[in-house]
Amino acid sequence: MSNVMIQGIISRRTIRKFDGRDISEDVMEDLLKAGMAAPTAFDARPWHFVAIQNRAMMSSLAAAMPGCEMCAQTASAVLVCADASTEKLPGIWVQDCSACSQNIQLAAHAHSLGAVWLAIYLVEERVQAVRSLLSIPMAITPFALIAVGYPAESGAMVDRFLHDRIHRDRW
Repeated sequence: MSNVMIQGIISRRTIRKFDGRDISEDVMEDLLKAGMAAPTAFDARPWHFVAIQNRAMMSSLAAAMPGCEMCAQTASAVLVCADASTEKLPGIWVQDCSACSQNIQLAAHAHSLGAVWLAIYLVEERVQAVRSLLSIPMAITPFALIAVGYPAESGAMVDRFLHDRIHRDRW
């Protein structure tokens, strides 16, 4: 692929090991701008973000959420949350926040950072942990925690293109 954007999308990999270096405030702002550039149904933009750049908080999140231990290796994350009161089609916020979360990961990759998308929404133990640790109001739904940092591993590029999953014009 010669297109830089397509190559970036295809080469992005989930990173679960970080070297501990901090990311700058400018990079964090780029990640948030990329997230907010995602398309939303009816331009509702239901998201809110908690930008985390505190190593102690990341360690607390890691300790409170099984399966999220990699958070202790980095000082940075973005918690993507939803305010369902802004949406015009009930439940569509999940798609909006998914597009936003993908944009954040792609922006991290563009900055040569690693990222891992940690599901929060629908995992009640994680919802309660982030709600408590980050003082999330009850009207706001924590959706995904994107842990971000300088990678201490590299993900091998995998060809995920499956011809047998493509149906043309009809099933």
